Amino acid sequence: MRTIVTGASGLLGRHVAEALLAAGHDVLGIDTVAPGRGAWRHATADLTDLGSALQLVRDCDAVMHVAAIPRPTGRAGGEVFRTNVATAYNVVEAAAMAGVGRFVYASSFSVLGYPFFERRVIPPYLPVDLNHPVGAQDPYGLSKWLGEEIVDAAVRRGAFSAVSIRMPWIQTPQSFFADVGPRRATADSARDLWAYLDARDAGQGFLQALEWQGDGHLRVLLGAADTFMEEETEALVRRFYPGVALSRSIAGFGSMLSTVHARETLGFVPEHSWRSYPKPETKG
Repeated sequence: MRTIVTGASGLLGRHVAEALLAAGHDVLGIDTVAPGRGAWRHATADLTDLGSALQLVRDCDAVMHVAAIPRPTGRAGGEVFRTNVATAYNVVEAAAMAGVGRFVYASSFSVLGYPFFERRVIPPYLPVDLNHPVGAQDPYGLSKWLGEEIVDAAVRRGAFSAVSIRMPWIQTPQSFFADVGPRRATADSARDLWAYLDARDAGQGFLQALEWQGDGHLRVLLGAADTFMEEETEALVRRFYPGVALSRSIAGFGSMLSTVHARETLGFVPEHSWRSYPKPETKG
């Protein structure tokens, strides 16, 4: 299948492109920079420009829209919002005009309000699932929610079928201990609901979304099977979210993101855990 991956030079986009290639798909990656490595075809473009999107998003069967500024920190909020919403709109419109059959959108569990809230979000219950109300407060989470709605509008008018994938913090064996290690030592780790997703599992999730046999607009929540913490989950909930009910008992280090719906619809089962990542060598 001829497939376009926007943002293919980034961490998530690279793993999506690699998963598609491994499954035998023809991949064109579009990004503002060339990939450091990768066997897929590449085009350099700024997709906030509608003309560039219309020129490049064509002659394909499916689009994986991953390109975005991935967090609201380190840049002006207006830039994050403007870039992400404009890119989503342009790529959706280009895909609709190209007559693609399937559109897969990289959303975020930040649409629920985590982890970038200013006014604390208390989950109505745990683990979180798709019945959790949307509650974005920050420009990134808001941009991702509006991206889902842009996709939904295109589906309503019959442009294509689509899957929006809500994900937590994407990690790899190379990034985990440097990125997550310092945060899990602080109370801010509770903002993440201690959730993460291995980039390889994310890539498989996108592949499964491409292969989904349904119609309409499916929204799913992906995550690792465990938390990124060394303390058991129920103890964490009692300490950081006292009074929040558990909808089911959580054994050991079980995740606070429910992927039951993703398993039932896409067949998604996370295979990778940070607990099997090689630990970095300590310098003597």
